[in-house]
Amino acid sequence: MEPILECRGLEKRYGQGVQALRRIDLALPRGRIVGLLGPNGSGKSTLMKLCNGLLTPSAGSLYIQGQPVGVGTKPLVSYLPDRNYLNDWMRVEELVGFFADFYSNFDTAKAHEMLERLGLNPRDRLKTLSKGNKEKVQLILVMSRQVPLYLLDEPIGGVDPAARDYILRTILANYSENATILLSTHLIADVEKILDDVIFLKQGEVALSASVEQLREERGTSVDALFREVFKC
Repeated sequence: MEPILECRGLEKRYGQGVQALRRIDLALPRGRIVGLLGPNGSGKSTLMKLCNGLLTPSAGSLYIQGQPVGVGTKPLVSYLPDRNYLNDWMRVEELVGFFADFYSNFDTAKAHEMLERLGLNPRDRLKTLSKGNKEKVQLILVMSRQVPLYLLDEPIGGVDPAARDYILRTILANYSENATILLSTHLIADVEKILDDVIFLKQGEVALSASVEQLREERGTSVDALFREVFKC
């Protein structure tokens, strides 16, 4: 079966001296939650932006459902960046309407269902919400699109443990078995329970790529413990 996401010899350089990614070869299958793990500066966000078409590769190629990343793959990807990009003055319901107007694959009913389940008032302005609730709104907007690939860059970074649990449950409850989620985080112990596969990035290179089940069987350790061993945390 054709992979959802495929990288072939992917590289990204910034200016003359910064090599963010080196010779990345990956193929992500359908129906998996994949953890993209690595310390700060390892290239996680750069890879996410390349997959979303926000950056252009310096070398190599990148495909989503067999199509080169570009204008044609925009409807196939739903991307959550690692920082807030929404207008604080807007009400939550206005943001839902904005996304519905902008994305033809946005499911408004699903968005309102998630807002209700998480106890968020659609009439509230974003600027009045706590950091955790802002994170929830952003995630709801991203997960309400019907796409084959979700790119979530630090979806639980900077929020309290209770909010993390809400966010992880929302991810699990609202992704299709025909889609794949690539999730970047440094909070591995929190997300390990929902991961099917992991990719370790180290200084812009793939240090390890395997299923979580395989790692536990072959290494007899948790993903968090293995990460600490590989990166000497």
